[in-house]
Amino acid sequence: MTTVVERPVVSDVRPGSSGAAVAALALFETRRLLTRLPVVIAFLVYLGWTVWQGGKAWDGYPALQDVDRATQSAPMLVGLAVVLSVNRAALRSRRHGTEHHFAVLVLPPWRRTVAHALSVVAAALLTAVCVAGQFGREALRPGAIGHGSVAELLVGPLIVLLSGLVGLLMAGLVRSAIAAPLTVVFFLFLFLFFTGGMSDGWVRWLMPVVVEPTASTLPSDLIGRPAAWHALYLAGLALCAGLVAVLVAGGRKPLVMAGVAGAVAMTLVGGVAQTGGDSPELVKARERATVNPDQVQSCVRRDGSTYCAFPEWGPRVADWAGVVDRVRSLAGGSAHEQKVVVRQRIEARYGLSGDAALMPLERPHEVTVGTRWGGNRVPEFSAAVAGVLVAGTEKASTSICDGRVVTVMWLALGWESDPVAALRRVRLDDSVTGSAFVLQPTDGLYMTAAQTEVLRELLDRPRGEVTARVKSHWAELTEPKVTAARAARLLGVKAPQGDDKCLD
Repeated sequence: MTTVVERPVVSDVRPGSSGAAVAALALFETRRLLTRLPVVIAFLVYLGWTVWQGGKAWDGYPALQDVDRATQSAPMLVGLAVVLSVNRAALRSRRHGTEHHFAVLVLPPWRRTVAHALSVVAAALLTAVCVAGQFGREALRPGAIGHGSVAELLVGPLIVLLSGLVGLLMAGLVRSAIAAPLTVVFFLFLFLFFTGGMSDGWVRWLMPVVVEPTASTLPSDLIGRPAAWHALYLAGLALCAGLVAVLVAGGRKPLVMAGVAGAVAMTLVGGVAQTGGDSPELVKARERATVNPDQVQSCVRRDGSTYCAFPEWGPRVADWAGVVDRVRSLAGGSAHEQKVVVRQRIEARYGLSGDAALMPLERPHEVTVGTRWGGNRVPEFSAAVAGVLVAGTEKASTSICDGRVVTVMWLALGWESDPVAALRRVRLDDSVTGSAFVLQPTDGLYMTAAQTEVLRELLDRPRGEVTARVKSHWAELTEPKVTAARAARLLGVKAPQGDDKCLD
């Protein structure tokens, strides 16, 4: 006699019971995923780094078209934790030897895969909340200018979504716990290779995050990054990974097959469109903004001086005017009332990949200001204004190689609450002794050791006393070829001991 033992089969399933079961399992897997130690640590590091870094990368006055891109790199850490955790969760039943028990449940393997995919969506949504918080914090800071891109902000959450679904797909294709770590290592290798070796090529857009090799800030309409196409490309890749994982698990319904075809189409459209390069219109706009900025700028007058800026930088005019007024207040002679033209300038012809220096202006009493502000940018602009008041033009001021540098730097720093700290920030080597280059929006100045000694003596004295001497001896202090020793005598400080020879 033969005994036949049949496997229990659930044949009477109420309508909607599978959907409810998928939702219940998705909720369970979401809770497990978000409480996994690697994921928790990744989010904590992400949040800690964001809070610590806040305000440092943009000199205290953020440009939102730079802030949106700055939200993309940190989610990669969360993505790496999610890919490992999702892969491990999908292989849990195989690892514990309980796979055969699932045969008596309502959910077939492909529906369990859908539940795991939904848990990844929850992790991506949590990342989106973090990204929105990071961007919102900078957008609400006083002095924030510009416009962010929603497509750029979507990159971080899409990276987490893509990472988790790739881990789920790897669990279906390779039923080994070592597959996901190897995938992570391979991805890191590709990321370092493409970002380091092909930073200017179209191939870099095939990577999840496209890092720009410069910190230049451009007007929003001149950036030219195909952010929307790149977001579509990442979304298509994520959908491909998730739907193929469902197919591998046995979900061969027509709707899934159609979804795979649509996801492939999304990936191809986004991938091809994002590598198209700059349009002729964008190239012309960048050329015009670089060569003829007056054609696209708005100018306003304050106390007789003129301030010309790109549209997004209109609120910055008050800050520039404040610096100009403070510098002029320390000057003597006609410079005390001299009207200047402050013009914002950029080098936009090479997009964000360019980092060319701006040439000094030759028009009288015209000063260059850049698109970044705060931090070191303030004393740099102040030095440029002081140089124009002393020498007449930017080109002439950047060629000063005599004791007039003492007067220029006193005008630039004498109004600061902590002028020695400002001196440190404006010098290339962050020093306050010896010789050094002084940074400006265009070409800088060279300070000799003797000039630095005299300036340090002035900065240690009462501001009113030094200002009175500068104004009373203005003609002698701004005379070409005046020496640092002569300037020291006129200003009532001891003669410098250091070298006063300029570099050729």
